[in-house]
Amino acid sequence: MGRYRTLALGLIGICGTLLAKPTSSFAQVDPASEPSVLAVAKALPAVVNINAERIVRRTVRDPIDDFYAQFFGNYRSRPREIRQKQQSLGSGFIVDPAGYIVTNQHVVERAADLKIQVTTNDDKTYNAHYITGDEKKDLAFIKIDAKTDFPFISLENISPNLLGQTVIVVGNAVGYGSSISRGVLSGTKREITIDNVEYKDLLQTDAAINPGNSGGPVIDLSGRLVGISSAKMAFTPQGIPTQGLGFAISAEVVRNSVAQFKKIAQKQPAGTQAPAPSPSTSNAERLFGMQLQDLTEELTDALGYASGSGVLISAVEPDSPADQAGIERGLVIYRIGKYQVNSVKQVEGLLGRANTGTSVDFAIGIMRTGGAGQRIETVNLTAR
Repeated sequence: MGRYRTLALGLIGICGTLLAKPTSSFAQVDPASEPSVLAVAKALPAVVNINAERIVRRTVRDPIDDFYAQFFGNYRSRPREIRQKQQSLGSGFIVDPAGYIVTNQHVVERAADLKIQVTTNDDKTYNAHYITGDEKKDLAFIKIDAKTDFPFISLENISPNLLGQTVIVVGNAVGYGSSISRGVLSGTKREITIDNVEYKDLLQTDAAINPGNSGGPVIDLSGRLVGISSAKMAFTPQGIPTQGLGFAISAEVVRNSVAQFKKIAQKQPAGTQAPAPSPSTSNAERLFGMQLQDLTEELTDALGYASGSGVLISAVEPDSPADQAGIERGLVIYRIGKYQVNSVKQVEGLLGRANTGTSVDFAIGIMRTGGAGQRIETVNLTAR
């Protein structure tokens, strides 16, 4: 018994020592030394909030016309287009001490009279002007109208972008400046389609990307650029809700694009501004004034059209080449040149190389179920 009693007292003594003297693992960590805090402090001075006055086009249809269109096939009425001014808030970041900024094209597109203002992290507001952009990559290049040196994020030493690495989204989330969210890099080489425009080689992250973050930097724990916040997927194309699906343009794409943008900037005469960035539109709308829609089974059943081929013309722009040729909303494109078409994506691919002045043959009309009332005509349109 004495031996066991001695052992018990010894264990009590050891426990008492552990409780009396905490090890260094329980020591407090200074938040100011956390890697994420240091990374944000390094990048934040170069991040800007962008306020661009935009012209937004809205198509207005009479509900009565839509009712008749759905049940009686009456597509003779045309939608009415109105234009409204709208303030667009987004993010961007300085990539050169001279005040050059990279952001998303959709943040500054349709800027009215190039009215762009940027607010730096020290709450100073500057006018800026649009230089150039790449709609297919959703990148734009603007410059602050001021002669001073600015802090910037270097594009020389970018992040390796490894799956699972910690990433930080910095920007103007829902109008709140200097907003931060944190997550991991959860995917690479992603492809998504927005408004019939396909974006490739995107990065995927579960870090929260909210309205206003667009154009802001995504950085790693060393403060190096991972990419540019671009889009958030709230629902799949089938309407299924999603969580943690944000997308960014990779830093490598940004670096290569900025190199090209700077060459364009150097060719612009001092004091001049580039034309306002054109709106993001499909090739069919931009060149011929037709808005298109895939013919789903539900649409073909409701309209009484033959299924399996064709793309629906959902709207025609007044005074466009399509309008001048007498093409109306509700007709269907069945063939472009010698190629049969059955999706908007296919049409966009065929029209991808068309430029102003290009002539294109469209087989347009209506093929009804059972073959009754068919009328297909070949219409030659010249791209504007």
